[in-house]
Amino acid sequence: MPEIDYQEKLKELMLVTARQNASDLHIAVGRRPTIRIDGSLIPLQKETILTPEATEGLITALLTAEQKEAFFTNREVDFSYAFEDKARFRVNVFFQRGFMAAALRLIPAQVRTIEELNLPPILHEFTKLSQGFVLVVGPAGHGKSTTLAALLDEVNHKRTDHIITIEDPIEYLFVQDRCIISQREVKSDSPTFHRALRSLLRQDPDVVMIGEMRDSESIATAMTASETGHVVFSTLHTNSAAQTIDRIIDSFPSGQQGQVISQLSATLVGIVSQRLVPRIDGGRIPAVEIMIVNSAIRNLIREKKIYQIDLVIETSLQEGMISLNRSLADLVKRKQISLENAEVVSQNPSELRLLLERM
Repeated sequence: MPEIDYQEKLKELMLVTARQNASDLHIAVGRRPTIRIDGSLIPLQKETILTPEATEGLITALLTAEQKEAFFTNREVDFSYAFEDKARFRVNVFFQRGFMAAALRLIPAQVRTIEELNLPPILHEFTKLSQGFVLVVGPAGHGKSTTLAALLDEVNHKRTDHIITIEDPIEYLFVQDRCIISQREVKSDSPTFHRALRSLLRQDPDVVMIGEMRDSESIATAMTASETGHVVFSTLHTNSAAQTIDRIIDSFPSGQQGQVISQLSATLVGIVSQRLVPRIDGGRIPAVEIMIVNSAIRNLIREKKIYQIDLVIETSLQEGMISLNRSLADLVKRKQISLENAEVVSQNPSELRLLLERM
């Protein structure tokens, strides 16, 4: 098949992904092109099963010369791909069993608001901060980047600040309103993630978004920036607020952990942990745990009693905190999700059932 046909076929597959409101498109040898809708993988039955040649043709059509070189050197590559003016994709191209494969995550053109995402109104408070460290956490594919984009875009519309993002690759494209927004993509705008982090504070930011906390260096930079009068938003692949704090502390050698605990207790403002749960009537809705750092939580971090944080969250509803089970129970009560799906997501299903009985 000539290469021009692969370009056309790729466009066709991307259009199907966007029109079906799918979150992902998968291209792999031995399978039909497959899309993910509401968490489930659905093969495109009208498409033929992909041969190694067809898979290579489709994936090669995605890559620039530089990306191709990086791919064959590193055996995988991440980048963003703008499909005409219709859609953007975050792409990971990789090898599996010696064959090329690709996963394409669809990035909606519009940045949605906190309300449109069905997130709790307390999240608006994070957009009013003058300094501090806010994390959005959860498994891959559960809307962390979308929530971060909503928070940043609210800052963009309501404040007059300089927002800097460091992303690999850039996902949502922001339209500048009251803020100056500098979106820096690793590799194209800075040679490495760590170089971008090191030069961050020389660029006069007010609000910083670091796409992902990758290691101790990125965590240290985020805490230092939030100590010195900046608001820092980032993400981490953890399952709860308490686990996030443990993960941050454990990222550092034991000799540095005392200093990290001190910094974290002083700079951390909040953690939003979220899961996207299938709705009864189709689509997905977020269930969230929200931890807002108060004096009790600061003390627990300082004293390394992280295991007691869940209790503080559960008993601080009046301060805007929400436990994951309370969020799930509320969605079940409002008949938006099934109890079965809530129990799959819950880290303590028996507690969830007790909570529902009391509501």
